[in-house]
Amino acid sequence: MTPKRIGFVGFDGVTASHLVGPADTFSAAALDDGYSNRIPCYQIHVIGLSPECCRAESGMIFTPEETFEAISEWDTIVVPGGKGLRKPEVCERIADWVLMNANQTRRIACIGTGIYGLAPTGLLDGREVTTHWRYASDVARRFPNLRVDPRRSLVKDGAFYTSSGLSAAVDLSLALIEEDYGRHVALATAQEIVTPPINRNGQQGVPKPAVFNSQPADRFAELVAWILRHLHEDLSVNNLARRACMSPSHFNRAFKSVFGSTPADFVENLRLNEAKRRLSTARSTVYSVAESVGFSNPDAFRRAFHRRYGAKPRSPLNGFDSNSLAIHSNGKVAAGSQTPEECLARESH
Repeated sequence: MTPKRIGFVGFDGVTASHLVGPADTFSAAALDDGYSNRIPCYQIHVIGLSPECCRAESGMIFTPEETFEAISEWDTIVVPGGKGLRKPEVCERIADWVLMNANQTRRIACIGTGIYGLAPTGLLDGREVTTHWRYASDVARRFPNLRVDPRRSLVKDGAFYTSSGLSAAVDLSLALIEEDYGRHVALATAQEIVTPPINRNGQQGVPKPAVFNSQPADRFAELVAWILRHLHEDLSVNNLARRACMSPSHFNRAFKSVFGSTPADFVENLRLNEAKRRLSTARSTVYSVAESVGFSNPDAFRRAFHRRYGAKPRSPLNGFDSNSLAIHSNGKVAAGSQTPEECLARESH
């Protein structure tokens, strides 16, 4: 799976919690590979106006990984708030950069006063938005085409998301995670980062992420773990779509939008990763491992393994590799230091 790239705009005078809180939330989102390993859902990057470090309002220092001059593709752009946005030159540079990247970005969000960096683009004109209650009147005055409602903590209008402050920013992150990976992943993330409230019985409840009345990809929430437990089975698009209760064509499109690759490529990568792991264990052969992860054809396994890792699959058992295997006419596998031709010649005597 290719993690979705999220870029947080960094600038001098940024509110550190607007950057750190949501970034930590996205970083906590992960899928279970079925073997207690985490598959990260997102890659988090700080994008600076320049390569220089930016100092937050609190004095914290952030080092940008990329700058506005770099040409990169982003799934999501997040504009945090902060007093640095009161400087016209900062607002103008952020607005120009966001506008330049808007067509190549799936969605854009701002936190609290981060709306001052997004509103000048005109992308929010005619849309419902929210912001910190203290600045709502000023935002409405400066940008009269916006429909500002500070009573709402989160607002989604099209591909644009606004939130009223830090606590709402964490809820915003959870809602975006739910849109991308389903409610199961969002709830698991919420439980990782949020301290559940104490109920009247003195017990902690389970936090629930906010929602935008969206239609999250809940059917994919546990799909990866299920695939890994059934690598030896038929994992064709038709069978996976049937399990997800979707038509094959719709499943193929939805899967690619969530995971960034086709179902066939995704399954092959999982099979090869698991095959590599199993080859490192004792008493395993290349053929047995290939068959156990769903490659019924050893030649196809060798080609796929070499294409992925640039080397032939090797087993610790007698130190042989894929070239020392031969499938005889009786269905048995001969292994050792001989070539397939030698093995077959010996069997014929």
